[in-house]
Amino acid sequence: MDAPLYPTSSQRTNSTFVKLGAVALTIGFTVGYASPTISSWGATSITHQPQSQTITRIAYPYAQSLRLPSQTFSVESSGAMEEIPAIENAEESTAKPFVGVLSVGALVGAGLAAFHKWQKKSQRQETFDLEGATQSIWSMAATGPNLGAGKTVHVATRKSPPAMWQAEFIQSELGRLWPGINVELQPMSTKGDKILDSPLAKVGGKGLFVKELETALLEKRSDIAVHSTKDVPMELPDGLVLGIICKRHDPCDAIVFPKGSTLASLDDLPKGARVGTSSLRRQCQLLLKRPDLQFLELRGNVNTRLAKLDSGDYDAIILAAAGLKRLGFSDRVLPGETNIIDPNVMLPAAGQGALSIELRNDDPDMMALLEPLHHIPDAVTVVCERAMNRRLNGGCQVPISGFAVLKDGNLRMEARVGSVSGKGPLIIKSKTIPFALDKPWPELQKGAEKLGVEVADMLLADGAQAYLDEAYAKSDVGVGRAASGK
Repeated sequence: MDAPLYPTSSQRTNSTFVKLGAVALTIGFTVGYASPTISSWGATSITHQPQSQTITRIAYPYAQSLRLPSQTFSVESSGAMEEIPAIENAEESTAKPFVGVLSVGALVGAGLAAFHKWQKKSQRQETFDLEGATQSIWSMAATGPNLGAGKTVHVATRKSPPAMWQAEFIQSELGRLWPGINVELQPMSTKGDKILDSPLAKVGGKGLFVKELETALLEKRSDIAVHSTKDVPMELPDGLVLGIICKRHDPCDAIVFPKGSTLASLDDLPKGARVGTSSLRRQCQLLLKRPDLQFLELRGNVNTRLAKLDSGDYDAIILAAAGLKRLGFSDRVLPGETNIIDPNVMLPAAGQGALSIELRNDDPDMMALLEPLHHIPDAVTVVCERAMNRRLNGGCQVPISGFAVLKDGNLRMEARVGSVSGKGPLIIKSKTIPFALDKPWPELQKGAEKLGVEVADMLLADGAQAYLDEAYAKSDVGVGRAASGK
């Protein structure tokens, strides 16, 4: 097992327990030698029976520690006072206290050492190697009781409502974690936000939504960039890393109907219904279940898309469930979530529903600030999905879906690749492996990525390469006949 790159609070605590154990042993030895009468410290009770009376003696720690050979203490009995000689010969009492205190010190030290061993075994070592990192910046990360006090963090974000929600969420979380931190949002318009009349697959793919943000990071105008993970390309520019994967929200897709519609699910759509979605992934999978559907282009922010739906441009549109819920459109999710599409019908995109944070890979102080936002279980699934997509060179041009689930000590990864022509069958592969979260993050990451690559190779072995070649060679977009809306 590789040594952790950066010791987290739990690891630093473990180390502290070992040191405390050693200190306890040392103190036990020293105090036992220097203060042999320490065993009688505190208020102790003994019995003495002159003339059949029970007398309680109060021992005074400071006086006894002076080792005075002949000293008397006033004691009280039931209605009588009597003087009782103090310790007549202090040297005679040296051995027992020495052994007693040394034993206590040894027991304390052994107990702390045992606790350290148990804790080290039972707790996860959350050491974060970073996806795409070229160096172990965690090893340089700053530590302290409040890393954010007086610090300003500049956050690059798109101007769209979903992107602003994401950035404001991270702003709020950092403020909660680090009182006194100042988080400034830097809204930007990306090329992807400006091109609204062409499908993404035709004009450059998902990278259109992040390039301006990444430029701001590289030029050090921004400290971090907040993304919807499914919009982040598989390959990042040199010097940047997708360092933090936050707790995942709903990863599923939803089919949304016009206001006032009596439709409640995908099965309720009439034959030949017009469905708004520009996603080849969604088109390809829906065609498998409903080959009669017509798919029409759908661009713009969520408000714009819903307005077009309600005005009659579409019979239904497909949106990410997480986006609806985040932006206050939970009313478009029907009672019982009947319009949330089952992942068995429509597998989500890699990383869908998860927020991620991109930053420079030479900024350990920033990484230390962000560390508490990294959600290990969801990071495992997202890393697995992205590894699959990266192996297939996935992008907007290819209908690829991938979804990993970590449950009951197992990690299951399923991926699908479809044909943009609509002529071939959907290729589906999955694999499940035992997966325990009892290792440092670098090992968890490697294990998750390995599974993702293995599932991708299974797809390739079953003919997915032909679909990939077809997709990248195709000049127009859309899956088969249905994409044209005919």
